[in-house]
Parts: sequence; structure tokens; C-alpha cells
Amino acid sequence: MPLKTLSQMDLRGKRVLTRVDLNVPMVGGKVADATRIEKIVPTIKEIITKGGTPILLAHMGRPKGKRNQKLSLSQLQEELETYLGSKVIFVAECIGPSAETALEIVKNGEIILLENTRFYPEEEKNDPKFAASLAALADLFCNDAFSASHRAHASTTGLAKYLPSFAGKLMEAELKALESVLGQPKRPVATLVGGAKISTKIALLENLIEKVDFIIIGGAMANTFLFSKGFNVGRSLVEESLKSTALKILNKAEKYSCKVILPTDLIIAKELSKNTSTSVVSADECPENYMILDAGPSSVVNIKKCIDSAKTLLWNGPLGAFEVPPFDQATSQAAKFASEKTEKGDLISVAGGGDTFAALNKAGVTDTFTYVSTAGGAFLEWLEGKELPGVLYLTKK
Repeated sequence: MPLKTLSQMDLRGKRVLTRVDLNVPMVGGKVADATRIEKIVPTIKEIITKGGTPILLAHMGRPKGKRNQKLSLSQLQEELETYLGSKVIFVAECIGPSAETALEIVKNGEIILLENTRFYPEEEKNDPKFAASLAALADLFCNDAFSASHRAHASTTGLAKYLPSFAGKLMEAELKALESVLGQPKRPVATLVGGAKISTKIALLENLIEKVDFIIIGGAMANTFLFSKGFNVGRSLVEESLKSTALKILNKAEKYSCKVILPTDLIIAKELSKNTSTSVVSADECPENYMILDAGPSSVVNIKKCIDSAKTLLWNGPLGAFEVPPFDQATSQAAKFASEKTEKGDLISVAGGGDTFAALNKAGVTDTFTYVSTAGGAFLEWLEGKELPGVLYLTKK
């Protein structure tokens, strides 16, 4: 798809409103995980190198249009200066005199950080007057927040009506990665879909079935598929009301010659805790008073065989209750296998959505997959085949 990008833009003497993702976890007023800050560094540094002045727009949390000091971006000023190696001028507003004053005093190589866009109710309403007021601060608009681009907000789509717009380096990387797995991928294509509930991934599964060769189903959502086949799942998390939906998905997969790989054996326990006693049973032999908490060793072998046969892998979600050892083993072993294949140049591996980043980070493979996205809802909506409002205008001619 045609995409206007940062590398194509002349930024000399230009003020650049730059939408980034700074929705980072905070503990005691300190950044608990700076991954999202690290990811935006290349875009901001390139804007400065090309002679532009970055004016950062971002949100944190869900303040619902009201000021909340616990969600103020002022908390990120010091952390941003550390990662960017430049002075960051924080402005306690997004529009108005204080923002205009900051523009007058900012020097070459410095960065302006505006307050949380969601402190303004007009942001989530995509209010044109608010978007116009934001646009008045700059000459250009750079969207580097793929993770927020499934929302039609003033700072993700509204600005594009008033300013020439282009994609930042992170946005460009996200779109290229997704294109590599769903656009014109190297086949065979395998998809691993895990997580807790099938109900949140029905549209995703139905879309992927038409585009990939294999779907590996894991996590608690696999329980619903096992239940639909008449297997006992004990006290496991299962969506009994979606039994017919699971069967329809399996039937559709057969129609499109998409092979579905379900667990053949299971790691079970009476409770979800670190030191609990575990057992391995066949997929159809979970006792009434046990819970399914991970895929078993034979299942992991089957998953590895599937990944080994693939040229492209799309990973979304964990295979088990990865937060609590030893129920992280299936996820860890499969991820490390995919990582090794990727490092050898035998596999294109792209991952993202929901708990995916956390699961792969725990397995220690986020740096060795081809691409790991920190986006949640936007990544999932893209996989469902939906158009993202914040991406759509970047590809318009």
C-alpha cells in the first residue's frame, strides 16, 4: 500500500505534531516498563536530525475528559529526556497560550511534550474545533502511534484534515510487519492464537482461516474447542455457550483447507499456583476436579512441527497461564523454537496483541522475532480485517 513516510518529508524549520504511544505502566509515579518509550526514540531523533521540532501528543489511561494528576504526562518528562538525550519542555495544556509560549522558547534539538490528550473530552469525540486548535501549533502531522490508530480521535485522525500527514518509523515498521504476514506472505503461513476467551477472537479467527495454512489454538480458548468436540474439561475456564461457534469455526477451517491444531495432551492441576502439583493427561481425559492450565509435551512437539513447516508465523496470545510457572513452559518452548528458526533466516515471525508482548518477553525472545508489536486492540482489529481510521488517511493519495 502507498504510504507517506518520515523519510520522504522535508522537515527543515518545521514544527511537527507527533502522535506517539506513551500509555506506559506506572508504579508510584515512576515508569514500570519503558518499552513504548524506547520504541518512539528513532522517529523523534530523525525529526530533530532533519531540522524539525517534535511536539509530542499522547494519552495515558482513561481520564474520561477530566484532569487526573496520576495520569499526567509530566511524570514522563525525565524518562523521555533520558532516552532521547534532549531537553523536553512539558506543557500542562494541549492548546492555548501556554502551548504557544512553549513554541516561542523551544530551541533547535529540543522537544515539546503536551499534556494528556484525553484530559480534553473533545479528543475522544474527534471534535473538529479541538483538532483545528491542535493543528494551529504545527506545520505537519506525524502519526507514530499504530497502537492508538484504531480509534478515530482528534489526535489520531482529526489532525489529518488540517495538516499534511505522514507515518513515523514505528508506524511504518508495524504496517510492513503486518503486510509481510497477511499481505503477500511467504507460504506456508502458520498462526498461533492463544489467550483466555474465544469470544474476543471470533472475528479474528474467521478472517485468518481464509488467509493462512495452519492455525494453532492454545490457552484457555482451546478449552472451548475441546469442549465442543465432547471432551471433558473439568473445572477449566470454558465458554460453554460458544460450543456451536467453535464447531462453525472448525467447519469453516476445513472448507478453506486451513489445518487447525488443538492440544493433544494437557498440563492440569487442582489450582493455579506456583508450587501446585501437576499432571499430564490426554486431551480427552481431564478429571472433573482439575483445570487445564497449559499445553502438554506432545502438544508442544506438534506445535514445533507446524512452525518448522512454515515460512511465516503470526503469533497472538499465550499457550497457557504463562504468568504462573510452570504453566509458561509451552509458550516458552514454542517461542524459543520460533526464535531460533527466525535467527537462522528460515522464518518470518510477527507477534502482537493482548498479552503477547508480555508472554514473549518472559520467554526472552522479543528481540529475536522478526517483529513484536506492543499494540493491543489495533493489532487485533487489523488481524480481523478492519480498516484502522488512523492508518487510512496515511495511505490516501
